[in-house]
Amino acid sequence: MKYLLVAEIANHFRCIDMIIDDAKAALTEKFIKELHLVLKNGTSDSRKDWFAVGDYKKLPNEVGGRDTALPEKVADKMKALLTEYSTKEEKTFEDILDFHVKFERIHPFQDGNGRVGRLIMFKECLKYNIVPFIIEDNLKMFYYRGLKEWDNEKGYLTDTCLTAQDKYKAYLDYFRITY
Repeated sequence: MKYLLVAEIANHFRCIDMIIDDAKAALTEKFIKELHLVLKNGTSDSRKDWFAVGDYKKLPNEVGGRDTALPEKVADKMKALLTEYSTKEEKTFEDILDFHVKFERIHPFQDGNGRVGRLIMFKECLKYNIVPFIIEDNLKMFYYRGLKEWDNEKGYLTDTCLTAQDKYKAYLDYFRITY
């Protein structure tokens, strides 16, 4: 996030407001697209013909050397992911992480997938009364390894997110906010 433009940083704060305002609402395709729209609105990407702000990607992309869903398959894959996720009434920490990994592997947007995905995790933690967390720069490499290795070892991503959660709990403790 070091090199984001001022517009994207301001937009990220608007997204935080959105997830706090809508924390208890169901996670929907419409909400996810709205997050992307708010995040990327008014940025240099938004002026590119091929960049679909607030909508799914038009061109193939990859993440970490891994192929992602082809543009023509994204809508169906997202619908399936959201349907699968909504089958459980109460979500656990692992359910939220599993959704995140699957979301990142689909990589539905041209850019901003990681930020949108982490915003979704934050929202879902709030919804299910789980202390949220923020993946800061010092944890990014562990986070990426956790995403990559999820199928073989869930502990990498889980432990990274729990470490981030512990830091967030320290802030809550400092400000005497109960959780």
